[in-house]
Amino acid sequence: MSNTGSVDAHTAAARFLDSPALSEGTRRAYRFDVEEFCDWLERRGTRLDDLDVSTLADYAAHLGAARPGRRPGKLAPATIARKLAAVRAFLRHALGAARVPDAALAPRRSRRLPDAPRAAEVDAVLAGLEGDGPIPLRNRALVELVYSAGLRSAEAVGLDLGDVDFEQELVHVRHGKGAKDRVVPLGEEAAHWLARYLHDARPQLARGAEHALFLSAHGRRLDTSTLRRLVPHPHRLRHAFATHLLEGGADLRTIQELLGHSSLSTTQVYSHVDARRLRRVYDHAHPRS
Repeated sequence: MSNTGSVDAHTAAARFLDSPALSEGTRRAYRFDVEEFCDWLERRGTRLDDLDVSTLADYAAHLGAARPGRRPGKLAPATIARKLAAVRAFLRHALGAARVPDAALAPRRSRRLPDAPRAAEVDAVLAGLEGDGPIPLRNRALVELVYSAGLRSAEAVGLDLGDVDFEQELVHVRHGKGAKDRVVPLGEEAAHWLARYLHDARPQLARGAEHALFLSAHGRRLDTSTLRRLVPHPHRLRHAFATHLLEGGADLRTIQELLGHSSLSTTQVYSHVDARRLRRVYDHAHPRS
């Protein structure tokens, strides 16, 4: 890391936000929170290189303070935790990991299980997507795949044609959250609808040499807003994927691997996962495998 003693916080933040290690989605998510922190440092006259745990504790208290005249009057614990996570990522980049205190600063959040639709509800959502023409067929294939593979919205629309391996019944998720790649099984239902989409719908949507798996009516890669229009809360399908696998007997470690959760390990754990074991567990446990 470069010496930050002579570099102001905003300059360091600009370098961090321009880092190729950040995905475009992460860059957008971090920008406001990091710049807000830099403004706070500037107002109190604290240099970036002078930062210590008490500075971060003061900032956490600042975030948690009541804000007269604003609604909500206080930030939710989840919002504070998100902002502090963005700040920590920035500081690790600017100062190095050894300089960033790992003390718990965010207020405690109440823990609750994610709201996951039951299998019958997912079936009803999928059945409601049927219709004539290439767009309804694309929509059905997209939502089937999100549920079948437990994909995040950005991961689903980010897939290219070469990422789906019908012969091996696998989906390659490249540059997932945290820039981690993973491989997940492709269920039979999703494979059926994807094959139909690729044969009957995508050729009618394609324009030029776009390699995206899912295309818009104008032949461009879909964005996540399309998925949100089809399923208002697409992340619930990811929760359903995990919940239904659990109910079917899959173990938590396997599900964490399939979801690509970074909490599993800081190493590239996915390259060491036995794909055949995942396939057996998936076939046994997932209702649409």
